[in-house]
Amino acid sequence: MSDHASNDINDHTSSHARDEKHAEVEVKIIRGNEAFNEAMLKEPPRPFTLATAQLYFACFIGFFCATMNGYDGSLINNLLENPWFLEFYHGENAGIWAGIITSMYQIGGVVSLPFIGPASDTFGRRFGMWIASLLIIVGTLIQGLATRENGTKQFMGGRFLLGFGVNIASAAGPMYVVEVSHPAYRGVVTAIFNCFWFTGSILASGVARGGLNIGGNTSWRLIVWIQLLFSCLIFIAAYFLPESPRWLYVNNKHEQSKAMLTKYHGEGNPESEWVKLQLNEYEELLEMDGADKRWWDYSALFKNKSTCYRLFCNVSISIFGQWAGNAVLSYFLSKVLETVGIHSTIGQANVILINNCQQFVFALIGANLVDRVGRRPLLLFSNVGCCLVWLAITVSTALYQQSIPPLPPGADPKTKLVGTNKGAGTASLAFIFIFGAVFSVGFTPLQALYPVEVLSFEMRAKGMGFSGFAVAAAGLLNQFAWPVSLQKIGWKTYIIFTAWCGIQAAVVYFFIPETKNRTLEELDEIFSAKNPVKASIAKKRLGFDAYGEVVNIEEVQA
Repeated sequence: MSDHASNDINDHTSSHARDEKHAEVEVKIIRGNEAFNEAMLKEPPRPFTLATAQLYFACFIGFFCATMNGYDGSLINNLLENPWFLEFYHGENAGIWAGIITSMYQIGGVVSLPFIGPASDTFGRRFGMWIASLLIIVGTLIQGLATRENGTKQFMGGRFLLGFGVNIASAAGPMYVVEVSHPAYRGVVTAIFNCFWFTGSILASGVARGGLNIGGNTSWRLIVWIQLLFSCLIFIAAYFLPESPRWLYVNNKHEQSKAMLTKYHGEGNPESEWVKLQLNEYEELLEMDGADKRWWDYSALFKNKSTCYRLFCNVSISIFGQWAGNAVLSYFLSKVLETVGIHSTIGQANVILINNCQQFVFALIGANLVDRVGRRPLLLFSNVGCCLVWLAITVSTALYQQSIPPLPPGADPKTKLVGTNKGAGTASLAFIFIFGAVFSVGFTPLQALYPVEVLSFEMRAKGMGFSGFAVAAAGLLNQFAWPVSLQKIGWKTYIIFTAWCGIQAAVVYFFIPETKNRTLEELDEIFSAKNPVKASIAKKRLGFDAYGEVVNIEEVQA
């Protein structure tokens, strides 16, 4: 046989061997990005190592941003049911006075809008949390030192500064957590972030319940001063946390970015699939001279159809989380409980505490489902569920109110009468708890996760500023409209929530895309698509070779 013929045979054999090595040996049907799924197959991440434990601890500090928010959300509710607080400031738990006291927090949030982006873009995500905690410390001091002589003015000033600081923290916290988390666990970890709202809420309710046993002004001042706890922890710990690798990369600190990814995402291996995947995507998709470098430049939010759609999704979910009716049950639950016959201060405090505890449990269940079930199904479940529960609350509360006897002639108009339909009152209370469970499974974990992950890095800080503005603006309606509505038309207020939750469910179904099984940078392909919702839920057939490399990608028709 000639040398030429021998070489042809060898080349053919070598080529055949290569073809066999790269032949399709495994097939998977996936939703999500193929590069992400390939990394999951080639290097399955380990959830419990020393590096991941350190990263979880860093995220845990970030969670305290949500704890601060939850504490204040429950704080005002508990203060409005404290008789010594109301007597000290000559106030009441409904009407204009209650609306003004609570709205100062929202106004502070609105005013903070121009400062949210620069706080986290200029010096890093850690600095955003640090400066926010400093503002909260100062606001707590102003609020806690308010005297009777200064009336409500100093107290409202403290709440204004608290709202300012908490709004910055509410943007900086989830940004930090979502950007430092391992891509495989980003959904669950960031979803848990907002569940920590309830750790603050439960603490505030527990302290308020204990304070009622003490009595006097100490009972409500104690609630105010404990606000310092979590803000001081963040203030001290922020300096020692790892910085966001994305922030490091776009600020020309590439080696530090790679070192962070290697240590916390690659288990010390710079050639890790997860390190290479993210660095390649940073290089390809992150803007090195984007609008995030200019504090005054908001053009990144509106520069094309894709960015506008991202902002729409961000703001929609932020507002929906405020307008599902949960604000009434968070800020004015004491007034709601009066409509179902629970008038005693101790009784209301017990209900608030129990409700917060059960909501925390259901929020954690929801956080565990964000990557298994997906974001869209959870949002649809909560919106449809809230619609049905509000309908049930409306009917049962109406029946209870109809059973309340008329006020006797000459009686004090402030006399609180009890209805005779105990079954309707009990049903209303049960549905309040059911609402908390349904809302918490879907909305609570996604209120922080979804708005922050749908934004690109260039948009993220300023976009979260818009998200904070949307929450604060929506909150202003909650603070001014609903206390007056409860005072004037009572249970009929719940009809509005029933209809609105149905509208929210329709918007989610038609316009809100799925985001699971992708890195943050891989979400670009969804929002660049002609139909983002359809692109986000499309299935793909991936063919893998013997080495775990993707060798074939096909769209799967629905």
